[in-house]
Amino acid sequence: MSFTIREGTINDMPSVLKLIKELAHFEKEPDAVEVTVADLERDGFGKTPLFKTFIAEMDNEIVGMALFYPRYSTWKGPTIHLEDLIVTQHKRGLKIGNALYAKVIEYGYALGVKRIEWVVLDWNTPAIEFYKKSGATILRDWDTVQLNEEAIKNFVKKG
Repeated sequence: MSFTIREGTINDMPSVLKLIKELAHFEKEPDAVEVTVADLERDGFGKTPLFKTFIAEMDNEIVGMALFYPRYSTWKGPTIHLEDLIVTQHKRGLKIGNALYAKVIEYGYALGVKRIEWVVLDWNTPAIEFYKKSGATILRDWDTVQLNEEAIKNFVKKG
């Protein structure tokens, strides 16, 4: 079974959203996805694109994707944040995830970024082991901190 990895296009966004929802279900947050196809099209392909994707395709079906965007580290300089890496469940085990992961790393290398970073759930042992084998460092002493939309509004209203 062969597959191809290519840069994502605006026409891929319905399939990308389907994969995002599949990942949310896997991560036990099936109702958390608020983004729409229109959001992805605008945010990824507007005047100032906020992200890029690589798409895995097999038999004219999108079976995986990696979505990432630029960041800046005050300690290191330019970095990339890998937001999502997903292969649809019925196509896992075919090295598609490895190929997407490698494509993001190669892209970052070509850009000259100083770091590629992402988060992984602490219970996702297979992913953690995969990342460790690739040379990634798992930072256990940092906590992810977020303000959701409601918290942002509340903060601004109090200000």
